[in-house]
Amino acid sequence: MNQERILSTIVGPHLSEKTSRISEKNNQVTFRVAIDATKYEIKQAVESLFKVQVREVQVINVKGKTKRTARGKVRSRNDWKKAYVRLEQGQDIDFADMA
Repeated sequence: MNQERILSTIVGPHLSEKTSRISEKNNQVTFRVAIDATKYEIKQAVESLFKVQVREVQVINVKGKTKRTARGKVRSRNDWKKAYVRLEQGQDIDFADMA
């Protein structure tokens, strides 16, 4: 996989209360990923960017919410993809150190 595809596969970390609980309990990290990314591409991208060993990847397609505008029109937000990446025992990604 070329470097350009690796960099475009992972959009960024997805941080919420649920993902922080999951990271503490299951040694998982959550990322927003490209809509056309596969599990194999996500695994390769995380391993090469963060220098960790990935145990498994779970992918979820998130449907965009439907919202109403001020004028009453119905609009839809974009669909996106979320990846739960389980790391091998002893591996860790700390986003605070990267900032």
